[in-house]
Amino acid sequence: MPTAAIDPPGVAWLRVSPKYVTVRVVEWAVGNLITVAVLSLPLAFVLLGWWRWPPLWFAIAVPAFILVLALWRLVLIPRQVRAIGYAERDDDLLIRGGIFFQRVMVVPYGRMQYVDISAGPVERSLGLCTVKLHTASAGTNATIPGLPTAEGARLREQLSARGEARLAGL
Repeated sequence: MPTAAIDPPGVAWLRVSPKYVTVRVVEWAVGNLITVAVLSLPLAFVLLGWWRWPPLWFAIAVPAFILVLALWRLVLIPRQVRAIGYAERDDDLLIRGGIFFQRVMVVPYGRMQYVDISAGPVERSLGLCTVKLHTASAGTNATIPGLPTAEGARLREQLSARGEARLAGL
């Protein structure tokens, strides 16, 4: 749901690829696989009779809680990906994201120092990349993940050209 306080009027947002959901799910699953395995060990030990404590209800509750959290995350990730967007304007680039805490970042072309493209193994296998904008401010976290590689390359060239044109006028 757009919010007038943060969404500039008349902006046509471009969205990232829906394939980026797969990247996020794989990254989340790999990152949590060890945690889920370790927290599920008490259930396995109780069911095999190797361990008398914790009680059976506790050994079942922990993996069930983990499963509920995993399902919630699997519902949340596609919505988070749909919330990511960007828009090219005459003087700046807008990047938006967030569901609960929405954020719109404005990056003036004249402040861009260089544009970086990266792609991890999962992104490469799906034909996606991440565009990162580097500015004079070290605290800027302007990234657009989940772009098709052709769009990422186009955006890199476009932003670099616009950045050079704006910097030349300083």
